[in-house]
Amino acid sequence: MSSQVELLEAALSAAISRAISQGEISGEIPSTITLERPKNRDHGDYATSVALQLAKAAGKSPRDIAQIIINQLSEVDSISSLEIAGPGFINITLNRANQAELVNTILKAASEYGKGNALAGVRINLEFISANPTGPLHLGHTRWAAVGDALGRVLSAAGAEVTREFYINDRGNQMDFFGASVAAAALGKPIPEDGYQGEYIADLAKQVVANEPTILSLPEDARLIAFREAAYAVQLKDQQRVLDIFGTHFDIWFSERSLHDQGAVEHGVEKLRGQGHVFENEGAVWLRTTDFGDDKDRVLTKSDGSLTYFSSDTAYYINKRERGFDICIYMLGADHHGYVGRLKAIAACAGDDPEYNIHVLIGQLVKIMEGGQEVKLSKRAGTIITLEELVEKTGVDAARYTLIRYPVDTPMVMDIDILKRNTNENPVYYVQYAHARIAAVLRNAAELKISVELDNFDSSQLIHDRENELLGKLAEFPRIVASAAELRQPHRIARYLEDLAGTYHGFYADCRVLPMGEENPTALHTARLLLCTSTKTVIANGLDLLGVSAPERM
Repeated sequence: MSSQVELLEAALSAAISRAISQGEISGEIPSTITLERPKNRDHGDYATSVALQLAKAAGKSPRDIAQIIINQLSEVDSISSLEIAGPGFINITLNRANQAELVNTILKAASEYGKGNALAGVRINLEFISANPTGPLHLGHTRWAAVGDALGRVLSAAGAEVTREFYINDRGNQMDFFGASVAAAALGKPIPEDGYQGEYIADLAKQVVANEPTILSLPEDARLIAFREAAYAVQLKDQQRVLDIFGTHFDIWFSERSLHDQGAVEHGVEKLRGQGHVFENEGAVWLRTTDFGDDKDRVLTKSDGSLTYFSSDTAYYINKRERGFDICIYMLGADHHGYVGRLKAIAACAGDDPEYNIHVLIGQLVKIMEGGQEVKLSKRAGTIITLEELVEKTGVDAARYTLIRYPVDTPMVMDIDILKRNTNENPVYYVQYAHARIAAVLRNAAELKISVELDNFDSSQLIHDRENELLGKLAEFPRIVASAAELRQPHRIARYLEDLAGTYHGFYADCRVLPMGEENPTALHTARLLLCTSTKTVIANGLDLLGVSAPERM
C-alpha cells in the first residue's frame, strides 16, 4: 500500500530520471525528495525543493530545473496543476477527485493504514524499563512504560520485529537491604538505617509471612535470604500487575543475576579481549573505551577480583547481539547521560557500528501538579509518586497520552486538574472526542438509513476546501508513522492526531454531513460520511499506536 506522498515522490523521481536520460539535466536522482504541506493552501497541496537540490550539479538555475520537472510531470493524472514559486520551489495541486480516492485506500486498508515496511527484516531489542524489584514503579518508570510501549508499536508498524525487554536489577547490595527491611518489618523491628521505607514494606512482610508461615523460625542468615527472595518474587509480580493495568507488556523479563549465573559476563570479557580492547593494569581488568570516544577507560574486574556494574553492561549488550538483534535500543533515565558514550563504546569494542547497532534515549524528569501544587510524596512508597497512584488520579488513557506527547529529552509537567477536565484544554479528550463525535455522526446516519458503503462512493463530490484540507491531513499519516519510527519519536503521532482532530472539527463546522429536516440524502452526504469514516479509522489507528483507547461514546 503506497501513501499519496510516496506516489508523488515516485512520480517526481520518474520525472527527474526521464529528464536526466533525455539530457535535459545532469546529475543524479536525490536519495530523498522532500514534500511539505504549504501553510497557505493557495500554494497547492504539496511543495518540493528538489529543483534547488539538483541545480548545482546540473549547472542551471533552480527555476529552470523546476520548469523541466514540471514539463515531465504534465501527464500525471493525479496532478491538477503545477507552478514555480520563489527561487525554484514546485507547488503541486492534486486533482480533487483523485485525492479523494484516498478514502478508498484508507477504508480498504482499515487497521493497516499507516503501516509500512521501512524496517522490514530488522530485529530490534527495545529495553525500556530497568528497575530494581525492591519497590513500586515510580514516575520515571511510568514515562518509559508509556513511551517505550508506544515506540515498540511504532517500530512494529514500520515493519520491524520488536522484542520488548524489562531489565531486572536483581543483583547487588540493594537486594540485601531490601530483604533486611522486609524481615525487620515482619519481626516488628525498626527498619535498618540503609533500608527501604514506606507502607509497602509492611505490606510485603505480611504477604511473605502469609505465603511462608515457617519463614520466621529460620536461622537469622537463612531467614534474611528467604525474606529477600520471597519479597523479590512478590514485588516483581506486583510490578507486572501494575504494568498490565497500564497496558504495557514485555516479551522478556531479563534478570541481571542470570548474566552472572550463566557465565555471560566472563564470556563477554573474553569476546572483547579477542577484539583487542581488554587490558590489565594494577591488577584490574579494563576495557579501552577511550579508543571510541568514551571520556575514560572502564574497569571490568577490580583488583580484588570483584566485577563492576559495567561488566554487566558489556555482557548484556553482547548477549543481546548474540540473540540475533540487529539494533539494541536503551531507554534510560535523566541521570544516565554518562551512559551514552560508554554504551556506544561497548558496541564499537565488540566490533559493531555504534551509530547503527545501538541507540540510547535519555528521558527527562516529570513533574506532577495538582491543585496548583507539585505532588512529590507517595502514600505507599514514601518517595516520589508511583505509576499506580498516577493512574488512580488520571486514568490509563490520560496518563499514557500525556506522557507520550512530549519529546522524551525535555522535562514535562503533568497537570492532574487539566487531565480530569472534559475540555479542549485536555489533549487526550480533544482527540478522543473527535473519534466519538464521528461515531455519533455514523450512528445518526444509520438511523436515517444513509448508505456508507464504498460501492456508493463518488470521489468527485469532495471538492470543498475543508474536504481537501482533511484529505491532505489523512494522507500524511503513513509518513508521520514512518518518521516517528525512524527518529524514535512516538510523540509525533500524538501531535499529528491533535492536528487531525482540529482539521476534522473545522471540516465538520463548514461541511454539512447529514441532511437537514426532510432533505433527501445525496451522493454528497454519502461521500462526506465516508470521509468521516476514514478520519475515524486514522484516529483509531493513531491512538492504537499510543496504546490509548478510541471510545465510541463520551
